[in-house]
Amino acid sequence: MQRLLATTVLAAGFFSGACSVNAQDCGTITLALHNVQSAELLTYVDKIILEKGYGCSVETIPGDTVPSTTSMIEKGTPDVSSETWVDLLPEIVPQGLKDGKIVYGASALPDGGIQGWWIPKYIAEAHPEIKTVEDALAHPELFPDPEDPSKGVIFNGSEGWGATVVTAQLFKAYDAEQKGFNLMRPGSAAGLDGAIARAYERKVGFITYYWAPTALLGRYEMVLLEPNAAQDSVEWQRCITNLDCPDPKVTAWPVDTVMTVVTKDFSNRVDPAIMKYFNTRGWRNTTVASLIAWQGDNQAMGEDTAIHFLKENKDIWKEWLPADIAEKVESGL
Repeated sequence: MQRLLATTVLAAGFFSGACSVNAQDCGTITLALHNVQSAELLTYVDKIILEKGYGCSVETIPGDTVPSTTSMIEKGTPDVSSETWVDLLPEIVPQGLKDGKIVYGASALPDGGIQGWWIPKYIAEAHPEIKTVEDALAHPELFPDPEDPSKGVIFNGSEGWGATVVTAQLFKAYDAEQKGFNLMRPGSAAGLDGAIARAYERKVGFITYYWAPTALLGRYEMVLLEPNAAQDSVEWQRCITNLDCPDPKVTAWPVDTVMTVVTKDFSNRVDPAIMKYFNTRGWRNTTVASLIAWQGDNQAMGEDTAIHFLKENKDIWKEWLPADIAEKVESGL
């Protein structure tokens, strides 16, 4: 889930002089609708802006990162994947770029996708000396295992996640068991979220794997522990992502590059004003996390949450658009 960011996001005045697009010019655009909340929300924001602002006809195509991106490269459809964690596709994306089948738009998440080990903010505030993973592992008593309070606990991810393997390998690399910790395997995403929620609401300490932006981090304030080593891509590939590797070394999690990806054909045929939009817009992790939390709290659908964002965050999205297009979007809401 390295580093190939497109244009600076949210640049004011980027669209100065951009021409408006009518429905005939815009035609039909297909957007990948990924089964990930942050990606789903950005797709619906794109859909509304393209329909209300540019008069496009927009269709969404359900999918996920790997099948959608593969289809874009092999079949030229869908036209756009609004949020793609390109580092999860180390063979597919670079080859698609090299063959001229896809191109990058803007960085969907300019902060990048953040993964790592987190502790509750109330523990971080009560113990400001705890900054790094090693700092936390020196105090198992602050992070009691609910099943064995004599030990500390680290919550791992769901079965089947790549991050679950990484956490298990880092657990070994940091000698966490020898330092008095157990590794809890919740079995599912719901199990992990439930363990975090129970501990947080009781103000009990814990260390957990998680990632941003997510609804859970929008709801529960957490602090990311600093790694005790720099990111080592060679070690990451050699051992950290390989559960059978017996001798993992400490390394930092990489910051994942999260891009908008469009087919080359789409970038060539669509009005340049539309591509300027896709080369410009993106949002911060904190914005996305608060939106996902709002969606959960209000039991809202993805499109409803996108409308909520457009109504309540005009200072953000109006920077992506020329004034006349922004006015059409606003009146269309």
